[in-house]
Amino acid sequence: MMTLEVKLARLRTHRNNIHRYHRLLKTRLSDLEREYIESRLSEQRAALENLARTTFPIPFKMPPPSQPQTFRPDEVA
Repeated sequence: MMTLEVKLARLRTHRNNIHRYHRLLKTRLSDLEREYIESRLSEQRAALENLARTTFPIPFKMPPPSQPQTFRPDEVA
């Protein structure tokens, strides 16, 4: 079983790889190079999502934004 520190390090590595592949895709590449990098990018994204799902199994959902409260002097009791 991996420790949380090891999992976080792996998550950072996948994230850094994804950023690197995005930067590479902005450069001039042959079709073969582009295809290879896109496949590696897809693999890294899948690995990141899988590791994140097992590292943080509880889904975090943000509550919907509430209506802004405005001050109305006529409503003061």
